[in-house]
Amino acid sequence: MVINLKYLILLFVILFECFPQSQKIVQKESELSSLKSEIANLEKELSSKSTAEKKSFESIENLNKQNHLINKILGGLRNEINTKESEIINTENKIDLIESEITTLKENYAKYVTAIYKKGRYNELESLIHSESLQQALMRNYYLQVFSEQRERDLIKLKSKVNQLAESKALLENEMKEKSLLVKKKDNEKEILNEKLKERKIILNSIKKKKSELKKILNAKKEAQRKMEFLITQLIEEEERRKKELELAQKEQLASLEKSPEGKSKIKQENATFDHDLSTSSFSSFADLKGKMIWPLHKGKIIRKFGESRNKALKTVTLNYGVDIKASKDKNVRCVAEGVIAAIDWLPGYGNVVIVSHKDGYRTVYSHLSEIFVAEGDRVKSSTVLAVVDEGLDGFVLHFEIWNARNKQNPEIWLAKK
Repeated sequence: MVINLKYLILLFVILFECFPQSQKIVQKESELSSLKSEIANLEKELSSKSTAEKKSFESIENLNKQNHLINKILGGLRNEINTKESEIINTENKIDLIESEITTLKENYAKYVTAIYKKGRYNELESLIHSESLQQALMRNYYLQVFSEQRERDLIKLKSKVNQLAESKALLENEMKEKSLLVKKKDNEKEILNEKLKERKIILNSIKKKKSELKKILNAKKEAQRKMEFLITQLIEEEERRKKELELAQKEQLASLEKSPEGKSKIKQENATFDHDLSTSSFSSFADLKGKMIWPLHKGKIIRKFGESRNKALKTVTLNYGVDIKASKDKNVRCVAEGVIAAIDWLPGYGNVVIVSHKDGYRTVYSHLSEIFVAEGDRVKSSTVLAVVDEGLDGFVLHFEIWNARNKQNPEIWLAKK
């Protein structure tokens, strides 16, 4: 009955440890299935359109939405690959350690065998005969027994380490196979993304001279600006809420520790537990970058300025919340300052959007992106490549904004002069 109880406890411990991991796997599979289903529905909707109907703003937005969802899948796969690479490194380090321990055990055992070969094995009778006194004989016998028992333990340990090595190598092989499979899945999704981008380019070329479709694009951009303001407000409110929760948690911790014998000496200032650490307190000053900020597109050129923007084809005037920067040969979009990825979203008219939070309540917005290389919660440095700029009616153009709290900033004042 005792043995059965031990097995039950062991089984419970194993299940308890594995449950969170299996729960995460199920959650990931569910999320992936949901994304795939949404993409399939959008593809079905697009396929049902006639050739003429496909040449429209709605079809472009359909493909933009599909691209955003594929980027989500790609982001998840990149995270899994990174996790798997960390597991592989840990297993490789474990193998190196075990191999080192095996080498040491073999060397020690070899020395023992060599000593036996040269001097022969001592027994209890020999230790008594060659001893000068009974006490010396007993001491010799004691140390010979200890030495012999240690060698036996070393031999058992050696066999155990050899088994551990075989298990670790099998684990490493399995991890390498899993990583290879994940990389293959990522490459497949990237091919799908590239096909979608090609399909969208064909539609873009077909509507360039259609005023009715151009008006829809313009209206979508206006709506996107309104949504961007709302999104920035949400981030500010979330930051304020988290700050209050952190202050409350610290006060409660302070009150609790003040009552304890240890007193204030053990008080720790710790962040409350959130999905992502969005604290910007450790970053360098964003305000100091004014007039010397790096460009998000290397050798990019501003084609639409901040403020009023006139559309000659449609004879309309609209407000631009940022600047539109046309890419040269380099299509990589770089973060302009140290920060944390606060949000990755999709807005009709803006396409894929990445928002980065910086110190002093500043945020930068990067939109019209094709492939995104970061995830929400990532802490990034200045010049970190966030994404690749997408192709639109005017070519590869990045829409870039700077916000200080709820106030829009003119990026031209911030960017370094060329």
